[in-house]
Amino acid sequence: MVTHVPSEARGDERGALLAFVEAQRGAIRRSVIGLTHEQATSRPSASELSLGGLLKHVAEVELNWLRLAQQRDNERARTQETWGDAFRLQDGETVEETLKFWADVSAQTTEFIAAVDSMDDTFPLPDAPWFPQGERVSMRWFLIHLVEELARHAGHADIIRESLDGQTAFGLLALDRETP
Repeated sequence: MVTHVPSEARGDERGALLAFVEAQRGAIRRSVIGLTHEQATSRPSASELSLGGLLKHVAEVELNWLRLAQQRDNERARTQETWGDAFRLQDGETVEETLKFWADVSAQTTEFIAAVDSMDDTFPLPDAPWFPQGERVSMRWFLIHLVEELARHAGHADIIRESLDGQTAFGLLALDRETP
């Protein structure tokens, strides 16, 4: 499930940013290692968040930002009515299939960034009240934003996992490295 960033690429800007993105992905992936479906969908804190829901959310968010950067339609875009479904595994959805989906999205992100002409290439921000209207952002911004988004949710995932069984992403690091 790990998106491989070659060690020789980590020294350049693209590789370094992709390595930071992957580090945060790994923290979230580790949060679901060894859990039952019931544990992954449980909400052990006052929050409505579950580990399965966070996993699904970050996969969909990464796809959404990738499609924005590619200036393509997102085939899995959420509407206002379905936005809440992004934070819950629905009937029939599993952690395993969500991990596979995210691995595919992650590989697409890595391939796309490797192929862009310049990290200074830009794309328009979506029309949303929290973004300046008509602004454009760079590919560099896109990757930094992914680090920010993933890191925020990796922290949530750590708290939820620790509430379930005392484990944290750091404690599960060796298991993640064994995952193909």
